[in-house]
This record gives sequence, structure tokens and C-alpha cells, in this order.
Amino acid sequence: MSSEQFPPFTNPRSGTVHLEQNGPVLCLRLQGYWSIGNAFPSLTEITQLLAAVLTRPASHTSLEINTDALQEWDSRLLLLVRDIRAWATQRGIAFSDRGLPAGMQRLLALASASPEGRQIRPEAAAPSFFAIIGGKSLHLLHDCHGLFSFTGLITLSYLRFLTGKAQFLRSDFLYFLEECGPAALPIVSLIAVLIGVILAFVGAVQLQLFGAEIYIANLVALGMTREMGAMMAAIIMGGRTGAAFAAQLGTMQVNEEIDALQTMGIDPIDFLVLPRLTSLLIMMPLLALWADLIGIAGGFLMAMTLDISMVEYYNQTINAVNLRHFGVGLFKAVIFGYLIAFSGCLRGMQCGRSASAVGTAATSAVVTAIVFIVVSDALMTVIFKIMKI
Repeated sequence: MSSEQFPPFTNPRSGTVHLEQNGPVLCLRLQGYWSIGNAFPSLTEITQLLAAVLTRPASHTSLEINTDALQEWDSRLLLLVRDIRAWATQRGIAFSDRGLPAGMQRLLALASASPEGRQIRPEAAAPSFFAIIGGKSLHLLHDCHGLFSFTGLITLSYLRFLTGKAQFLRSDFLYFLEECGPAALPIVSLIAVLIGVILAFVGAVQLQLFGAEIYIANLVALGMTREMGAMMAAIIMGGRTGAAFAAQLGTMQVNEEIDALQTMGIDPIDFLVLPRLTSLLIMMPLLALWADLIGIAGGFLMAMTLDISMVEYYNQTINAVNLRHFGVGLFKAVIFGYLIAFSGCLRGMQCGRSASAVGTAATSAVVTAIVFIVVSDALMTVIFKIMKI
């Protein structure tokens, strides 16, 4: 029987290893403190010691670890023993854990029950092109079904409202009126002023070539009243209020508050969706009208740099627009308000039961609202052009 000792550490609270050979059996005798904060040999150093013995002309068929002289150990030693066992197994050397503490044997058995690298679930094959197209088509059909179903529920809710049977709190309705109206004025005003300045600047670049700077007022007035006032207010409200509706209803889904309302016999569409939808339908035309006026004022700020007086700008604006142009913008604002509230409430009611689902619902509400706004605006513009409105 021969023995080799790894060079000991100077730290008295350290771990050392002795390699003993007894015929075909190699025995690693661990001594001292093998825990975090203490020094002991690494896996590389121990395997180098073992490899030096295995290269000698002798046959070693098994490896065991003796821990009788072990003072302390923790998970670092457990990981080290696991790696030594894997190293021995790769070289066809049997590993014996008889000399290990009982606790370490149990932990190694648990580690063996779910070996590292083994996949719990088999890898799914990459879907084919037609599978992707089919999945997207089914998702689109499911989404369309949800849109039409939610539209029907809202229609029934308004019928109950007209007959006095809808259940909702007046305080909720007044709160959402304030949130969708006065609370949104600052951001809508800022964006409207900037849009007016941008329209005037873009117009000035071209109109100056013909000496027709005065027509900046016409450009800004028509652009704000027919298109940009309602659209920019709608986009702002889609990102501000539509996402808020989706997050509020999504959080109620997570907390099972909507289930509680249904248990108490209260229709969630009446109680939650109706006041939000109605408040935005009322406030969007007012916000669009305010955005029109503020945008025209923003255009005047740019016109002042071109030596256009306030009287000239006012007269050109009055001559360029009439109630028909304002009516087109206000009609679009009503449609946009419905689409924003519809998208926010729909995604909120469709929300899953997790925190990430709430974030997904809010994001989806904004994207859906903006897509609906742009598509509906394009359709209404074409229709109004055909009808010569």
C-alpha cells in the first residue's frame, strides 16, 4: 500500500487530500476544512494527482473517497465530489460513495436522479412555413371573433343603459370624464402646438419659393381641423388612456375582481366598460376641437417669423375653414374615441392571470388602437372625398 499527499496549505483551517493505493482501489482521503472561506485543492489539481497515478503500469478499477478526518464541509465539497465522480466515470473507473457522509450521499443521489444536461422536454421540431401561416390565420380568426363578440356585448350594454337597466357607479363615470378630459389637456396642448409649428414650417419651406407665405394659415387651419387635430389627440389618448384602461382591467383580471363581479350578478361590461367608453366618446371631440385651436395658434407662432401679422393670419384662417371642416374632424374624433376605448377595454378583458400578461395587454391595446386609428382615418378620408365633404 502506497500513499501520496497533496502539498499541504499553510492556513491551519484548510483542506488537504491524500491519495492512497491499495491494489486496484484508489482512495482519496479528505482531511480538514472543505467549506467556503477555507483553502483546499481544486478539481484540476485533484484530477492531475489522479492522472499521474493512472499513467503508471497498474490497473485501477475503482475510486473511493474517505472523509473520516473531515472537519467541515458544505456545498462546494458536494460539487467537487460530483465532478470527481463524473471524471472517473468517463475513464471507466467505478466510483464508490461508501466513505462519504450520509447527507452527502443523499444529495448525490438526488443529483443523479436528474442529471445535468438531460432535457426534461423533448425539443419540438421547427414548424414548417405552412404551419406558421396556418397558426397566424387561426390567431387572426380568433382575434376577429373576439372583436365581434365584444362589439355585441357593448351593444347589449348600451341597450340596457338606454332602458335604465345598466349597473355602474356615477362616481366612476365622472372620474373617467375627468381623466379623459381635463387631465389630458396639458399633453394634448403641447403636441398640438408642436404639430401646428411643424405644419407651418413645412409649408413655409415650399411657399416661400412662390412668395405665398400667407397661405401658411390655410395649410395649418385645414390640416389641423380635418386631420391632424383629431388624429394627434387620438394617438396621444391611445397611448395614455387606452393603455391605462387595459392595465386597469388586466389587473382586475389578475386579482379576480371581475370574477367577483360576475359572482355578485353584476355585468362587467356595464360596470367597467360602459363608463370608460362613454367618457372617452364624450371627451374626444372636445379634445380634438381644443387641439385644432391650439394647433392653429402654433402655426401663427411660426408665421410671426415670416412677418405675417395676426390680422392677416386670422383672416386667412377664417376664409380657409368653415363648420364643415370642423365637423369632419369632430366626427373622426368620435370614431377615434370609440376605437381607443374599445381597444383598451378589449385587451384588458382578454388579459391573462399574470403580471406579464398585464404588460402585454397594455402594449397590445396601444398597438391595436393606433392601427385602428390610422386605418379608419384612411377609410373616412376616401369616403369624404367621394362624397365631396
